[in-house]
Order: sequence, then structure tokens, then C-alpha cells
Amino acid sequence: MNQKKEVTIYDIAKALNLSASTVSRGLRNHPAIRKETTRKIIDKARAMGYQQNTFARNLRKNRSNTLGVILPRLDSSFQSSVVAGIEKKVNQKGYNLIISQSHESVEKEKVNISTMYNSRVEGLLISLACDTRDLNHLDMFFGKGIPVVLFDRVKVDSHYKCTSVVIDNKKAGYDATSHLIEQGCRRIMFIGGNLVCNVYKERFAGYRKALAEHGISDDKQLTFIDILNEETGTFAVEKILKMDSPPDGIFAANDSSAVSVICELKQHGIRVPEDIAVVGFNNVHLSRVIEPGLTTIHYPGREMGEVAASTLIEILGQDYPVLTKTIVLDHQLVVRESSMKKKPLPVAG
Repeated sequence: MNQKKEVTIYDIAKALNLSASTVSRGLRNHPAIRKETTRKIIDKARAMGYQQNTFARNLRKNRSNTLGVILPRLDSSFQSSVVAGIEKKVNQKGYNLIISQSHESVEKEKVNISTMYNSRVEGLLISLACDTRDLNHLDMFFGKGIPVVLFDRVKVDSHYKCTSVVIDNKKAGYDATSHLIEQGCRRIMFIGGNLVCNVYKERFAGYRKALAEHGISDDKQLTFIDILNEETGTFAVEKILKMDSPPDGIFAANDSSAVSVICELKQHGIRVPEDIAVVGFNNVHLSRVIEPGLTTIHYPGREMGEVAASTLIEILGQDYPVLTKTIVLDHQLVVRESSMKKKPLPVAG
């Protein structure tokens, strides 16, 4: 694809009416340059889209042959499957990969983005942190014409041209909740993460839509929003035990929190699914080994990684690529014992 002109220290020097050597020293925060001048140089460099040439000693062509990946967490089973898919496609095409994690922090995400930019990646794959509210911190990529592909955790922003790879989280949340309703549940608790994050916001919207369509009131007491981790079950079940009218079903927005809830319910002598049916989300390995087996939404993580990487590589190979599009992958409800309040009828012999 067409590349915009590289900004050099000579361009910055001309814009500030300084010598190139002064600009070079200022960018390296050299003590011989006054702090005020250094600040002006750095601000102008940022505004003009200058990239520190981290690989200058090794590069002899105008390509790094490297792609960047930023994930919310590397210890997530789902994100690990996405990375496996990305690596498969990237390796096939002969690209290198730099992987970093934001630890669910937009501030760390900004640092990662800047590092990727200065590492001169040719394209960026990113799944946003839970507290990311906009795409402004990707300005340096968009301004330079470096393609960005968002996956899983995304933001829709008409000001920026980028591709997103997702599933229909609202429909998936609807399917999970409808299944619990079909099993006879009428007081269904939603356990989710930060609703600033599109995946939890949309799964919650699907949950509420299913309740409304089945004439079930939306009881705010049955909404539990927290950081989803191994402690989720403890806090959620503590809340349940204090309720006068506890839930008879739970839709948890990821499998780790659903498994945590099941373990904690069993600790308190609450039967799953007889007393409370549980549905999770992601279909990670843990969902198949917990007892009872966890009903969940199959989220094709490896496929998502392959599609995201292939899309980015395809964009890099085109002179005039279509940058603004959304690719929606299929999801599937996988029914196991944790939600089966209504036992299947025996097959006639």
C-alpha cells in the first residue's frame, strides 16, 4: 500500500528553525540542550508524526517486516487461543511479531501503542483494555497510514478508518439468557465486567433483550458488575446468599467467572443446576473439566486470530485497501449439564 513520506530530523529542524544536530540531541534528551528547547522539539516531532528509528542499525530497507499485537491479558485462555491463530498466519507469511499486554489499563495501552509505533511495526492488531473509551491514542498510527485491525474488544469511531473482527455479542448474550429461560429460570443474574467495554455492554444488552421478550422484569439486584477473575464467585455468591429472592439462573460473561461461581455455590451446598443453573461464555478448556460441565457460548478465538492477522496482511499487500469494515464470526451455544434443569426425555428402547 502507499506509504506517506517519512518525517526526518531535518523536517523538524526546518519547522523549528534549528539545526539538525540540535534536534537530534533534543530527541535524545541530551543535557546540553535546554529543557524548554527539548520540549518544543519533542512536541513538534510528535505533531509531525516522527518515528524514532529503533531498528536503524539493523534495517537497510524501508520495512520492518514486523507486526504488533496488544492484548488486554496474556494469562487469558481465550486470548491465548487468539494469539495462536495470529501466530499461525503471521508465520506463514514470513512476518515477525511483537506481543504486549495492557493489563486492562488504558494508560498501559497508550505506552504499548507508542512502543509499537517507535518499533516501526508495519501494522497493529489490538484488543482494547476494559477502560478504553476512544481511539484517540491511536492517532499516530492513523495519521501515518499504518493499518490497525481491532479484534474482540473494539470501538466504533467514524473519525478513524480501521477494520474490526468480532462476534455478535448481543445475539450471543440473548441466546445464553434465552436458553436459561427455556430451562424454566425466571430470576436470572447477569455477571459481567466493565460496561465501558463493548463485549460486556453488548452481552448485557442481549441478556436484557431476552428478559424483555419473555416478559421478565429487569431486576437491578440481579446485575453484578465487577472485575471478572477467580474471586468473582466469592463476591457474587456472597451477594446471592443475602437475597430474599435468590436467582434460579446465572449468565456469566466469561467462563472463568462462571466456573468460579459454580465452585462457590457448591461450597455453600447450592446445587447446580437444580437450584441455580449457570451459563458461561468463551468455551475454554476449563468449561469442559468443571463438574458439572459448563454450558457456554463457543467464541472462536483461534479463528478470530487467524482472520484478524490475515486481514491485516491483506491490507498491507494492497495499494488501495478497504480499511473500514466489520467482520462478524459465528458463535454457538454449547449445552452441558450446568444449565439443564429440564432433563432430556429418555429415548424409547
